[in-house]
Amino acid sequence: MLDDAKDLPNDPAVLKGLVTSLASELKSRDILIEKLKHQLAGLRRHQFGSRSESLDQLELMLEEEEIARAAEAPARKDTESPAGEKRRPKRRPLPDHLPRNETVLAAGEVCVSCGGALKRLGDDVTEELEYVPGRFVVNRIVRPRTACACCERFHQAALPSRPIERGRPGPGLLAHVLVSKYADHLPLYRQSRIFEREGIDLDRSTLAGWVGQSAALLEPLADAIGRHVLAGQAIFADDTPVKLLSPGAGKTKTARLWVYARDEGPWDDEAPPAAWYRFSTDRKAKRTKEHLADYKGWMHADGYAGFEELYRSGRVREVACMAHIRRKFVDVHKSQGSAIADEAIRRIADLYAVEKEARGRPPDERACIRQTKARPIFDDLEAWLPARLRKISGKTPLAAAIRYAITRLKRLRPYLDNGTLEIDNNAAERAIRGVAVGRKNWLFAGSQRGGRSAAITYTLIETARLNDIDPQAWLTDTLARIADHKINRIDELLPWRYAQTRA
Repeated sequence: MLDDAKDLPNDPAVLKGLVTSLASELKSRDILIEKLKHQLAGLRRHQFGSRSESLDQLELMLEEEEIARAAEAPARKDTESPAGEKRRPKRRPLPDHLPRNETVLAAGEVCVSCGGALKRLGDDVTEELEYVPGRFVVNRIVRPRTACACCERFHQAALPSRPIERGRPGPGLLAHVLVSKYADHLPLYRQSRIFEREGIDLDRSTLAGWVGQSAALLEPLADAIGRHVLAGQAIFADDTPVKLLSPGAGKTKTARLWVYARDEGPWDDEAPPAAWYRFSTDRKAKRTKEHLADYKGWMHADGYAGFEELYRSGRVREVACMAHIRRKFVDVHKSQGSAIADEAIRRIADLYAVEKEARGRPPDERACIRQTKARPIFDDLEAWLPARLRKISGKTPLAAAIRYAITRLKRLRPYLDNGTLEIDNNAAERAIRGVAVGRKNWLFAGSQRGGRSAAITYTLIETARLNDIDPQAWLTDTLARIADHKINRIDELLPWRYAQTRA
């Protein structure tokens, strides 16, 4: 660029060429400034204060590895210790200050063989640490050892089934640990410190073993929830990245946690809502193909290319998401104050106003309202966007948002004619939000099995929450019953069945 007016050429043609060149340079610079401002605004919204977390990360890494190991290996007796494997921490006595609830399981009054009277030889006492919301208690299960006075036959009542065989935790304590970790985002090493303040010594490794074994026990119930989700006419799909430890490398790679949700509440109160989570080591298209192998129906989703094979199969039909379209215009408006972006947001708000009116009505009424009120707004938006695109530079963030909207609106149009569909994919986004918040506190999946344990637990907790059920109360009841429950009747333990029983 010329630094002084004296350097300007006198030839009009040369001067015109110089002005044209400068105008082109300034336009490119303006576009670059817009992009940088857009990126800076995004960074400011998503940036969190940094701090040193190396020790916390080490604790979390160990925690997730131990959960994965507990979920993979069947429970062993405390006395067993394979060669080369570190022996488990020694059990410490439960604190004396905790209240005791004693239950005596008598073997009977007479011998079942000869009818002779039984004489008491002693007692076997099993102590179980239980958590009742707000306090710890110890359940003492006393089983008198008796012998027949005539035939000397030995008699003793059997120990009731428990969630973890030969383990000390009660179902309420297991439920409390699971909910604290996956719903309240409290890592196990922090829970261990909280328990220590209560005078209870529970190592992080012990808690990790409980979480892994509980997830393995509850897996059939999560599978039942998955079958319920895939039985719906329309589902909602989303995914989020999680870190997976790479064995031997001491590093992490990016895995994925997927969610498939069913929520027919806006048009049908009969079908319970549910969320089914799946873990995968990558984001390849074959993962979703495996998850949805038995599904046929509509699917609300973002523009992930991996879904295209499912759509081409004809089994799964796509419904795009208006929330994703709106979000791109919001980002542009916040960073640049664009009038075009503001107008796009206003038009989208008019479509959501129609949805507010249609919510809670039967599908045929919803479709009729959309045809009458939403379709003209939708058609006008589709025509308005290309006209705006022709008037702005194609390299700006606003142009990118408009092009995305034009592409996705074509795939969102089916919702106008079908009252069982929604305008957006917010049901799945709400279900994945807890994972996005929680992963900052648990950071890693120790292995593929550890990731599956997280997916199982998220499935149970989020589905309970969607049905307005306290997940801790339901899991306490379920963990107390599931060990003796027949697998072909697992649906009886689903959260909405629990709610019906409580009612």
